[in-house]
Amino acid sequence: MADGVQCREEQYAKLEDLRISLDRGGAGEEEGGDGEGEGEGEHGGGFGFSLCVWIYLSGSARPSSIILKQKTSESEDEAPFLVLNEENKLILLPLILIHKEAPSSENPFPWTDMFHTAAEMDCPLEKWFHVGCQVTENYMRLHVDGKLVGEKSLFVLSSKHCQDDMKKIILVGNDGNLGGYIYHVQVLPISASVSEHFVKNPPAKLSLDNSCILDGVEEGGDGVWSIVGGKASCRRNFSLEVVLLDAFGRSVHREMEVVASLLYADSGTPVEKTRDDAEAPLLTSCDGLEYPSTDRPVMLLRGRATYKLKISQLSSKCDNRLFRVCFHPLHGQRYPFLEAYSCPIRCISRNRSNRTLGIGKRSLSTTVLLDEIHLLKASDGLQAIRDVYGNGQLKASNQSDLKCSPQSKHFKVEDNRSTTEVVANGSSEQRKNQEMRINNFEGTDSGPSDSESTDLKDLDSRWSQNSVVSDVAIFRYCLESTFERSMILKQLIASASNEDIANFAEQVCLYSGCSHHRNQILVSKHLVQEGDDTWNSISRKNQRALWMDAISEINNKFMMVANSASRPLSGQDLEILRGIAGCGDDLGREEFDRMWYWLYPVAFALSKDRINRIWKCLSPKWIEGFITKEEGESALKGPGGLQKAGTFVLRFPTSRSWPHPDAGSLIVAYVGTDCIIHHRLLSLDHRDRDSRLLQDLLLEEPELSQLGRVVRQNSSSCAS
Repeated sequence: MADGVQCREEQYAKLEDLRISLDRGGAGEEEGGDGEGEGEGEHGGGFGFSLCVWIYLSGSARPSSIILKQKTSESEDEAPFLVLNEENKLILLPLILIHKEAPSSENPFPWTDMFHTAAEMDCPLEKWFHVGCQVTENYMRLHVDGKLVGEKSLFVLSSKHCQDDMKKIILVGNDGNLGGYIYHVQVLPISASVSEHFVKNPPAKLSLDNSCILDGVEEGGDGVWSIVGGKASCRRNFSLEVVLLDAFGRSVHREMEVVASLLYADSGTPVEKTRDDAEAPLLTSCDGLEYPSTDRPVMLLRGRATYKLKISQLSSKCDNRLFRVCFHPLHGQRYPFLEAYSCPIRCISRNRSNRTLGIGKRSLSTTVLLDEIHLLKASDGLQAIRDVYGNGQLKASNQSDLKCSPQSKHFKVEDNRSTTEVVANGSSEQRKNQEMRINNFEGTDSGPSDSESTDLKDLDSRWSQNSVVSDVAIFRYCLESTFERSMILKQLIASASNEDIANFAEQVCLYSGCSHHRNQILVSKHLVQEGDDTWNSISRKNQRALWMDAISEINNKFMMVANSASRPLSGQDLEILRGIAGCGDDLGREEFDRMWYWLYPVAFALSKDRINRIWKCLSPKWIEGFITKEEGESALKGPGGLQKAGTFVLRFPTSRSWPHPDAGSLIVAYVGTDCIIHHRLLSLDHRDRDSRLLQDLLLEEPELSQLGRVVRQNSSSCAS
């Protein structure tokens, strides 16, 4: 992993506080920076200087704004020096008193009519960028992010008085509404390298790690997250990761306590308690207990922090307003670049049914369904686990497949208050003393159907008196986050029999109302064992391993599990895996597990016949490889806007890892008839005897008409 960089908060300052005096022959003295100007400028006996600075502009910055202005110590008249033009591009102008082409305070807007040099690319907002301004009596140069983007020759007014006139010039940060900040300001000799300053000491930015698993979050097509919250018995954990990165994407090793708070998405104001004795709107879980998130800051470790949160407020109780989670340092001055915000959140109750999609739905015999849930019978579980484990070999069997789609039917389990309380070592007798009331979340039924009641009785009869799995473990698994579920499964597979694991899977599916959990539970033993073996082979008993050394073994395991001898991982696939792992040049066990928990379910899904055939099809390439949501959306956009309605691409969601019920599932991203890009989970029933190709079944869907093309840079596949 690349070495982390150190940064000092005192080096950050507001743009409006910047004041640079050029009275030292080109070296200058600056206020609002770190005061590291040095040396006399040299340029063929004349003068010259290099102004280097990192700049951050808020989202409120508008084109046609002055960033730096120039004035003299003898006059209050001002002229622009560094500006944003009407096209949102950086422009550098000559110096007053020095150059014939210099602007004056009387020059009218627009500045593009003045003599200038400009960058061709748009100026980024809400992101750090580096600016280098090199000025001599004969030329001026503009550098952005270490690269020369503009240069113009100049004519001096008077070579004899250049040095004296330059000492009168002061560069001042704009005090307007740019919301700008600066970092590591230096005025250097003209001989100094701008690119060296660019790479020497980059600033930091706090952000949400979108490459990691959004545990407990359902992402809508409109960019709004749905999170289950409300009262204590219903709300669920969701996990978010925050990272502190420098401008080059490297982790910043800095001691910083970061706190989370809940805000209204529309106004940015804090969400208040509904009454004095009410719970805090945002809670964090620690050692099984809940605390107000503002009372439990998290210390960054190697530039990263993980939060397990719950929301006690429902959007429906707050005039249907959306929320955001804001992360910021507990101590020190608040800066916008040291604040991270989640997407807008709609906090819903558990009994809120999912909205149906506009895609045509078919009968249960149809193999491809978009956003349709099918509950599997509990009796399928034992046969499924036999097919998965067999004689200790992982097999691609039709019976072991899971239909992946968001749930449209849920079940809630409630205790009868007069019955015996479930304890950690609950037995089947205690479970029989429990009167479980199963209510349809959509409110259409007051109790279980006959088939569901039969399933429950069958499960009770199969549940062993000596089972190592407690009832509490089942209920915890249904309610906890993905991370907690992985801990439960690791404890379970260490001592439970295959039959216990199968029964546990069926109990979880029944009580959670989501059959997707089945496959993640059934493959747990092989996933963990294969992961241990792969890591031991890569690390050779060391704590960390080089990423380049790990690539070959990761690729070999993928090809074996996915039954993909003819198609190894590409260079882009490996970069996606590297991003999911969150590692640099080397990785440890934690980073490896993060990558493996995503890769194994994908490889296992690819081993199934229908997906395997579409994966191996290279002309056309139905599945480009591992792509992000942004790459998928980019493929559906052309030079003139969106592709035509019905264009689609397939991808594996990078935010779903084992044991998330949708891990390893396929998502179809398509342009809808409403001219909006939609992302929908693809539901597959591999047990269906329909022999038609998945390609044909996809094109039968009324919303899908043609395959889009994902354009990626050429990269050789990883040699097996």
